[in-house]
Amino acid sequence: MRIHINRKRVLEFMSPIMIHKLPWTGVTVISNQFLDLYMPQANGEFVKIYLYLLRMQNLAQPLSLTSIADRLNCTEGDVMRALKYWEKSGLLSLTSNASGEISDIYFLDFPGEATASLEASPVDSVKPEVVPNVQKAPQKVTLTADRLKELKENEDVVQLLYIAEQYLGRTLTATDTNTLMYFYDQLEMSAELIEYLIEYCVSKGSRSIRYIEKVALGWREDGITTVTMAKQSTSAYNKDYFTVLKALGIKNRNPVNLEITMMNTWLQEYGFSLDIVVEACTRTVLQTGQPSMQYTDKILQDWRKRGVKHKKDIEALDSAHRTRQKASKAESTPKNTSNNRFNNFHQRDYDFAEYEKKLLNQ
Repeated sequence: MRIHINRKRVLEFMSPIMIHKLPWTGVTVISNQFLDLYMPQANGEFVKIYLYLLRMQNLAQPLSLTSIADRLNCTEGDVMRALKYWEKSGLLSLTSNASGEISDIYFLDFPGEATASLEASPVDSVKPEVVPNVQKAPQKVTLTADRLKELKENEDVVQLLYIAEQYLGRTLTATDTNTLMYFYDQLEMSAELIEYLIEYCVSKGSRSIRYIEKVALGWREDGITTVTMAKQSTSAYNKDYFTVLKALGIKNRNPVNLEITMMNTWLQEYGFSLDIVVEACTRTVLQTGQPSMQYTDKILQDWRKRGVKHKKDIEALDSAHRTRQKASKAESTPKNTSNNRFNNFHQRDYDFAEYEKKLLNQ
């Protein structure tokens, strides 16, 4: 059974994000400290996202992770990682709403550069300069003809390029070759790992070299250096995806990108264990009779607000709900004041004045 997910409906559940600007007007200011100290250390995707936010602050328009990702041709995960990176660097401050979603992004002053305090900022003082100790991917450069020739004399590289053409179903372009050699020569990925990378991306339905590069950079950030590590990472997620879909009654197909995004939100951003997500899916089907991921998301958002960490927390919420229902039912049930025949009949509340008026008008 194929389920059509309405992207617009899904986005309605996402709260807008407001960016709060520094007191600069008329221009987009890029600090020399950013250019000299922060930019060289950062992933190029993170720099692009920071500069985009810097530009958008003057427009005072609400954004969302999805709108940022769509505008910059990246994933929502890329945007979230960038925000967390710049927060750790001390250049941004993030606040969240009751649902745990990012609601505000505050730009912070660079040390010793701007002295004006941030209006409406929850930060009392400027954070000290911190450059995270994160292993950065080297910048991709176009290989020289001599270096490319040298690499193509390597038997492993020759085999890799041949296998890549088989998986991608096309003759490799100069961009394809240069990107694969970037993995091999600069990211220092083994030919075996690159082969598995291509195989994995194709199995996900994408032959785009851009998508393959994003996955490769994500693996580097996660410290994945061997095929075994990559398989453990991808198989764990794939297994979780299919378990969730099965709980929703969706079988015999792979998850689509939007479904993967939502499941990643539940399992990673919300931090729920698989058994809790499955419980929410089961309740969704029981309540709605259909596999509504939006309804599941509402359940999980509510549980997140209530501090659910384990299934026993859900059981406690259910028990408290049943207790409230019993108390409410007891309060609404009329109590007999005596055991005579009159009081044993069901008592009704009449408005005798209104009743008399109706009789007189007849």
